[in-house]
Amino acid sequence: MIVRPDAEGIRRAVEILAADSVVAFPTETVYGLGAHAFSERAVGEIYRLKNRPSWNPLIVHVASVSAARELAEEWPGRADELAARFWPGPLTLVVRRARRLPGIGAANDTVAVRVPAHEVALRLLEASGLPLAAPSANRSESISPTTAEHVARSLPDVPLVLDGGACSWGIESTVLDVTGDVPRLLRPGALGLRELRDITGSLALPEDVADGAARPSPGMSRRHYAPRARVVLCKDVQDVDRSGLAEPVGVLTYEGGGSGEGGVGTEVLSAEPREYAADLYAALHRLDDAGVATILVLEPPQTEDWLAVRDRLSRAAAK
Repeated sequence: MIVRPDAEGIRRAVEILAADSVVAFPTETVYGLGAHAFSERAVGEIYRLKNRPSWNPLIVHVASVSAARELAEEWPGRADELAARFWPGPLTLVVRRARRLPGIGAANDTVAVRVPAHEVALRLLEASGLPLAAPSANRSESISPTTAEHVARSLPDVPLVLDGGACSWGIESTVLDVTGDVPRLLRPGALGLRELRDITGSLALPEDVADGAARPSPGMSRRHYAPRARVVLCKDVQDVDRSGLAEPVGVLTYEGGGSGEGGVGTEVLSAEPREYAADLYAALHRLDDAGVATILVLEPPQTEDWLAVRDRLSRAAAK
């Protein structure tokens, strides 16, 4: 059920969360499927509804830096610097989990935590008084939702969806592990590396993690963020041999990158990486809704500004 995020909508959402069930709500990145982060029953409902593998951990959303510190066994000085600069916002920090907390939805001895920058998310967190585990509100491996309608279509059994409109960033948070001497990027995302380096200096890059193996962050699976249609990355969408491709064929490109004539559906996004990212999932949803069987995607530029977009598209194209 989609409801407005007014006082009554928030009240109903809090009641559902208090009963160890789930609520979908907007953040500035994507819509999250929220539940009490340290309730085994509530977190189990997240995994059940999403059909999410148990080895894929969750991010805990909290209303303030002080609430985040309460979840940590150790809170490095660098975490304070990053939180002061980027929270509320699309940055997730991986820290040592407080020993008193259960490891539900977490990885080993760490916990991933962030303060979202969305009025509805913050109001819900404050009204519930709960830390909320909230992966994207969609079936596992499928396209992340950036509107309430995307959530309702992907997860029709969710009791309540707070409709906060379209997500402004449209792509998941950047995840940074700050448990070591050198911060390690675990998942590229909305927050760019250049901005992070202004605070951290050096950054270690992600390591490959096999599906089924323990990991400290979501978003590290080989296949993820995928539409129903097959995604094919190509250097030129107009010069592709389509004889072996399932029809109908759609095209996802960007301004100045070629029109992709001949596609049943053609999505032309901005050539600016943040604007492209903001509409990427919505465009993939539109192509799926158009019934295409194959999506030809023009490869984005090989620059750091496009890292998060390239990450999402490469995982969507994985078999």
